[in-house]
Amino acid sequence: MAVVRWSGVEQDARRHRRARRRLLLLLPLALLAAGCGNDEDSLAPKSHASSDIASLFWWMMGIAWVGLAVVVALMLVAWRRARRRAGDRPDDPKGGEQTAWRVVLGAGVAFPILLIAALFVVADIFVIGTTQAPAKGATDLTIRVTGHQWWWEVRYPGTPAVTANEIHIPVRTAVRVEVATADVIHSFWVPQLNRTIDTIPGRRNAVELYADAVGRYRGQCDEFCGLQHAHMAFYVVADRPAVFRRWLANQARPARRPATAEARRGRRLFVTGSCGDCHSIRGTAATSDVGPDLTHLATRTTLAALAIPNDRRHLADWIENAQRVKPGNQMPDMRLGSSRLQALLAYLEGLK
Repeated sequence: MAVVRWSGVEQDARRHRRARRRLLLLLPLALLAAGCGNDEDSLAPKSHASSDIASLFWWMMGIAWVGLAVVVALMLVAWRRARRRAGDRPDDPKGGEQTAWRVVLGAGVAFPILLIAALFVVADIFVIGTTQAPAKGATDLTIRVTGHQWWWEVRYPGTPAVTANEIHIPVRTAVRVEVATADVIHSFWVPQLNRTIDTIPGRRNAVELYADAVGRYRGQCDEFCGLQHAHMAFYVVADRPAVFRRWLANQARPARRPATAEARRGRRLFVTGSCGDCHSIRGTAATSDVGPDLTHLATRTTLAALAIPNDRRHLADWIENAQRVKPGNQMPDMRLGSSRLQALLAYLEGLK
């Protein structure tokens, strides 16, 4: 009996082939999962605009699968006929050739052109129109969002309210969102609420935000914009109208006065130190707009554009080690020392 001995190279080659086969089997699942995150699922629409987009996707997907099935069926028919006729001369070669050309021109050229044209017309008339932003003056609420590397500045015109990375809107209300950029091209996208829209330098584009139900919807920059592109996310929070009005009224107020001696010390450190060189807190001498406005920092659920939660431990880590948490951002590592850090934390946690 012969014994087959595999060399190390041959064994490695076999392992690599098995790994490639497994990867090919998992690739379709990965592609399906790519657009179906927990709170970024573009196929779980929560507005009329995203519902139309999802419906168009499923129609296109269904037609594509039907087309694939037709092509595979024709290939199988041709293969079976070729096997039956192997070695035989066709009775009518010219007739068979003419039939083949008709199939190619009809199913391969005319039908795809008509189908693509029909999808274009449907998308242009029935989908694009529903995703457009309301005209100026056609809605009671307009929000201005500016993309930065790598965070989102949010302003509510007509009020002094300024926040970052969290957009609040009233539920079941058409909101006009005007987007711009402070540096490079970004792309504003809330998959469950509407399509993506680019922020172009020197230009302001607009899109509608409308939510069918109260909830929190995750958005993301959809255009590669640098090192921390993947960590340039935001939340859209849809509240009941009364809750939204209370939230907006609070955001429009200046910062609260510190309640304790340690918090007052923290405010002095913020205003006179390097924090005030980059950030603004309304009601203080800190008025810089390099980084996010921190007037109501404690009301936000996350820090660093959703990179970390907004709690005392993560806030301290962000102040001390911002470059480790989010490499490449404009905030330096502060290294304040324990006493000054605790005072600054006491002040920032009171900004509600």
